[in-house]
Amino acid sequence: MKPLKPFLKLYLFVAFLMLLSVGCKTPPTNQNNKFNSQFQSVIDGEISENIPGILVNITSPKLGVEWSGASGLADWEQKVAIGPDQTFRIASVTKTFVAATVLRLWEDNKLSLDDFISKYISLEHAKILEEGGYSPNKITIRHLLSHTSGLGDHTNSGKYTVDFLKDRHIWSRTETLIDLVTLMEPAGELGAQFSYSDTGYVLLGEIIEKITGKSMGDAMLEQLQLKKLGLKDTYMEEFDGDFTGKRIHQYHEGFDTYNFHPSLDYFGGGGLLSTSHDLSRFFISLFNHEVYRNQSTLDTMLTSVLNGAEQTMDYRFGIWRIEINGKEAYTHTGFWGTQVVYIPEIETAISANYSQRWTDSRIAPVIPKILEVIEKED
Repeated sequence: MKPLKPFLKLYLFVAFLMLLSVGCKTPPTNQNNKFNSQFQSVIDGEISENIPGILVNITSPKLGVEWSGASGLADWEQKVAIGPDQTFRIASVTKTFVAATVLRLWEDNKLSLDDFISKYISLEHAKILEEGGYSPNKITIRHLLSHTSGLGDHTNSGKYTVDFLKDRHIWSRTETLIDLVTLMEPAGELGAQFSYSDTGYVLLGEIIEKITGKSMGDAMLEQLQLKKLGLKDTYMEEFDGDFTGKRIHQYHEGFDTYNFHPSLDYFGGGGLLSTSHDLSRFFISLFNHEVYRNQSTLDTMLTSVLNGAEQTMDYRFGIWRIEINGKEAYTHTGFWGTQVVYIPEIETAISANYSQRWTDSRIAPVIPKILEVIEKED
């Protein structure tokens, strides 16, 4: 997979601007015209030579707003306009769904958060971890959820990067664990610090499958009742990839990753396809008591369990706390350029997907700008 050459990038960008000027923008879905033109103007302003396309949703029952918009291209090379209902690989935002599924199983007394993972993972995987210096009979589900297990992260290895660029390399859950123990050092002592680990959520995916007897994708759909919540376009990508045309092209440092095999990020650390609407809807549902039966379950999800341990981000269970424009928010991001936030003060969810990831902050640049529009009218 060759990167786009600089002159080709420039040609396509100029061609895109010409296309944009004659109506490349797709009409948004909107239930409140008060913000329509302002939201569209904000997302149009995000398009650049490095950002070929963007999808955004704002959902706020309190403010009476539900708006989905798009700007730019779904396919940079073919100059195909992007639509607000198109799907994309959400990468690590999948972790929020995985954590919520684990907590639903906890509500149903199917597991304890303090169960050791050796109770659920295969003997083969337990042995791999032991040979790497880990103790699956001491690591708990709680440790995995909060990234305090001491596990390294297989995605940080040089081999992963090399295989990542082989666009049809097919991964397995076992391979990710082998790479973890052969290529990466432990991140620290068990429970002593926060260290983000995709591999930990790969193990949570296995635990979900063991308990439910279903694939991780089917288990999430069932346990979280995604269809009932109105998430019609959120599901695990087919293992061989979704090439129906609904999924947008996503780029990494100029590479078109459309043909990259989904198994590179599939087993719990990522794997879901979704839309901007569905992501906002899920976060609204989480905080509006539609996912869990008990408020205490949401409280558990949002409570830091580090107890003073060293941490680099205020992570909870599959979600972390940030501030945006001085307001408390809960969020998760995905590698390809996805972010979802929920702002309790105004009961509003904002989701954004850039078709090539922004690079200058942990917060997608469009989100504070959208929030400014809302604040001016609030």
